[in-house]
Amino acid sequence: MSSIREGNLAQRPIITLTTDFGTNDHFVGAMKGVILEIVPDAQIVDICHAVQAFDVLDGALTISQAYSYFPTRTVHMVIVDPGVGTARRPIIASCDKYHFVAPDNGVLSLVYAKEERIHVRHVTSEHYFLQPVSNTFHARDIFSPVAAYLAKEVDSLKFGEEVQEYVRFSAPKPKAVDQNRMRGVVLKVDRFGNLITNFTAQDMPALFTAGASGFKITVGSREVKEMHSAYAEGAPGEVFGILGSMGFLEIAANRGAAAQLTGAGKGTDVTITLGEAAAAGKGA
Repeated sequence: MSSIREGNLAQRPIITLTTDFGTNDHFVGAMKGVILEIVPDAQIVDICHAVQAFDVLDGALTISQAYSYFPTRTVHMVIVDPGVGTARRPIIASCDKYHFVAPDNGVLSLVYAKEERIHVRHVTSEHYFLQPVSNTFHARDIFSPVAAYLAKEVDSLKFGEEVQEYVRFSAPKPKAVDQNRMRGVVLKVDRFGNLITNFTAQDMPALFTAGASGFKITVGSREVKEMHSAYAEGAPGEVFGILGSMGFLEIAANRGAAAQLTGAGKGTDVTITLGEAAAAGKGA
């Protein structure tokens, strides 16, 4: 996909890192060293190293929310890799503006869903790898050098053959329980304790209209009956709903952790009830 470099002003190559490695060990530093040895002028941007360990969906959510805000030609490396050392494939996924380097385990699924045109290649050209290749640190020995050479304008065609079958999944969608109720789930808890659900404005339009009423959101130990447009609108200790920047319904609290106040966490059911059923206080 060398065409993404045509017609653009010269810029320092940008490589982003999204991992579940944390920052307490040497892993991220070693990856950066490999990249800089190959392309010394690279600008390396840490998107996130706090993806939940081994959580491919959390990695998919993280990169899907960040990648499109970077300049054209950015190389995004996404390493959440519980299958490291097994037969899972290293891949390059290329769209009109970006390259992605990742294991073929579905971590790019939400990128695939957003991009109309994407080409995926199985990386097999081992002369680009560091040798010997560790069975436990492909991020350093395979993914980092591949990302660096892509940033150095090596054509993606040289890394391996295009594949049509690659791992992808759909994020869980809310489902109707009956005509008045829909059930979804908490996808993640952010560092402020906000509960990010899988409800969008399209799933429940009535909830996101100005002055919405006649609803209840049941999550954990709480029934939420208020929607706000800003976190600061909530009263102290109040748990409320808000349309967050990720495009999902969030359960939040003003200067408090909704996760703690509700006793809910990732995977907790979230039920929205509308109309008379909500007013009557019927359970979910």
